Amino acid sequence: MTDDLNKSRRKFLSVATAVTGGIGAAFAAVPFVASFRPSARAQALGVPVEVDIGKLEEGGLLKVEWRGQPVWILRRTPAMLDTLPAIATELADPDSEQVEQQPEYARNAHRSINPEVLVVIGSCTHLGCAPTERFDVGPADLGADWPGGFYCPCHGSKFDLSGRVYKSVPAPLNLKVPPYRYISDSRILIGSDTGAA
Repeated sequence: MTDDLNKSRRKFLSVATAVTGGIGAAFAAVPFVASFRPSARAQALGVPVEVDIGKLEEGGLLKVEWRGQPVWILRRTPAMLDTLPAIATELADPDSEQVEQQPEYARNAHRSINPEVLVVIGSCTHLGCAPTERFDVGPADLGADWPGGFYCPCHGSKFDLSGRVYKSVPAPLNLKVPPYRYISDSRILIGSDTGAA
């Protein structure tokens, strides 16, 4: 009878130890598994950004940040839009054929959903420098035929008012168009193009 009692006790102690160890391992694993979740900052970087463009005047440039990248929103004037077809022969990709640089809805001369509003990532496609807006027509340093656009002073890359790159400059591609869509006439959502037209 003592042997049966000892076997029962051993069995009980073995089961109790295994259960306690399993519970302890589960508690120890929780922080480890939780460490695989992205941080709040990383989650925020992927969140779409809503921008009010209602007060953006013609010729005005609004700069916002999305996923740690500068995004430029330019409200083009009719005169700015008129320059786009005139310089097509001077551009490396005038028809926006580089698929990775723009969504389907931006594969046109104005590279946008609404011809009046341009939305591009403001990083030079050469080395990621920050081009400057040069909307002045015919400045001495860019030549009398400069119709306005974006200029990267680091290595001399030039982009037109649609972010299309000129030929014979270091930048190989047009400025990238991020995914975006209109959620009203005066608000756009950068980072989501579900339902963009």
